[in-house]
Amino acid sequence: MREIVVISGKGGTGKTSLSASFAYLAKQDAVVCDCDVDAANMHLLLDANFKEQSDFYSGEIAVIDPETCTNCGDCFDVCRFDAITKETDFHVVDPISCEGCHYCSRVCPVDAIEMVTQKAGDVFVSDIKNGAKMVHAKLGFAAENSGKLVSKVKRVAKELALKEDKAYVITDGSPGIGCPVISSLSGANLVVLVTEATVSGLHDLKRVYELTKTFNLKVVCIINKYDLNRDITNKIREYLADENVQLLASLAYDDIFTKAVSVAKPIVEFDENCEISKQIKLSWNNIKNILKEN
Repeated sequence: MREIVVISGKGGTGKTSLSASFAYLAKQDAVVCDCDVDAANMHLLLDANFKEQSDFYSGEIAVIDPETCTNCGDCFDVCRFDAITKETDFHVVDPISCEGCHYCSRVCPVDAIEMVTQKAGDVFVSDIKNGAKMVHAKLGFAAENSGKLVSKVKRVAKELALKEDKAYVITDGSPGIGCPVISSLSGANLVVLVTEATVSGLHDLKRVYELTKTFNLKVVCIINKYDLNRDITNKIREYLADENVQLLASLAYDDIFTKAVSVAKPIVEFDENCEISKQIKLSWNNIKNILKEN
């Protein structure tokens, strides 16, 4: 089982559309994994049915027992997040504002404050339109620890792939270079960087590539909308050549991407004979060949 992680330095590059297309082309040879837990949306393109659900618990919040609270105000005085307010006979904690620092529970003279593990999100295992399975998640409102949730999603996806003897895990990572991206990259066999021909696209490509270098990962790249700015595209190609990163494809701007998304389909399903789909299919075949060689 080999894992392909598709990431981008910034949002809006077409990363999820390409990930969904690779997942669709892989058919039942792969388990699909959506690690963009802060804004999960690949399930829309792959018609996921949310067949199985499990709770994800992470982090703690303070809970004040009104029966024990003496309303002394010590917890209110030490809270630096304005999470505690005073009622008539006791204090209460706003779970959205609480950062789980434990300070209030430590200073409470009557032990009226308990630190409770909170539900931070949901993990789903779904059947998708090509007969494969997809593991995805949704981070709770104002919840933290998205990196830990990504780790759980990846773990469930890999366990499922090993159990069902799948050849690949195709992972749609988060944009940027933060904790969710680092978790997405863990254990990858191949990283596909998706960028676009803009100044910010080049800038963030460099940042995310530097991140992949710290993991010593095999990296390839796809330039989307290369004809938006050919000067920037040439700079991206020069950078990739200098870093010895293989360029899989340069995709032209085409509103067929938008049309496909508007009907919730990967582009290779929406129009399998268009030029973009042909290049995506060629890229997927190249990815499989690269994995065979490494």
